[in-house]
Amino acid sequence: MWGSFVNVIAIVAGALLGRAVRLPDRIRQTIMQALALAVMIIGISMGLESGNVLIPIASLALGSVLGELLNIEAGIAHFGERLRKLGGDKVQDGATDFTQGFLAATLTYCVGAMAVVGSLNSGLMGDHQVLYAKSLIDGVTAIFFAASMGIGVAFSAIPVFIYQGGIALLATVVAPFLSDPIVAELTATGGILIIGIALNMLGLTKLRLGNMLPAIIIAVILGILMA
Repeated sequence: MWGSFVNVIAIVAGALLGRAVRLPDRIRQTIMQALALAVMIIGISMGLESGNVLIPIASLALGSVLGELLNIEAGIAHFGERLRKLGGDKVQDGATDFTQGFLAATLTYCVGAMAVVGSLNSGLMGDHQVLYAKSLIDGVTAIFFAASMGIGVAFSAIPVFIYQGGIALLATVVAPFLSDPIVAELTATGGILIIGIALNMLGLTKLRLGNMLPAIIIAVILGILMA
């Protein structure tokens, strides 16, 4: 669990530092566009990890249907708004900016091999090196995310801790189901969602990515069934 604690501290510290730097709107917009391009490259590289492209495709289709039925996007927006209000006067971002920062950072930090493998190593062997490396990366990116998307980035530390801490605590249970091929499909599916984040950040689309989140769980299930 210690590795997850360090990761949370790095994200919050980076986000607070990013918000402390007051930048003109023109510079913030340029940073947002630059980050979007970088995030897109990350998503593409992750999306190419799939060993069976049918799994991400089927996962996204089925996950989107389930997400729309549950209207997860609205739930995330409501949760983000409650967190924003809990921040009181210190949170000046609009509801949309807060939610976008929260969702974008959460997906970027939670989806990927480092989050899964690092948490498994932390829980099974007490080895936190992967999560320490991830913490450094997340902390640096949080500075720029928060500078362009707001303090919602800091609150992404909550789902990051729940996700990584949960895997670490249940490592002996989930490890058999998270083989390298299955992690690859999870990563690939998440990578496609991250590409969607980049498109939204650029203002090219208004994808309801929250309603596509079940695709990540379905990718794991399909990966197990098709192994």
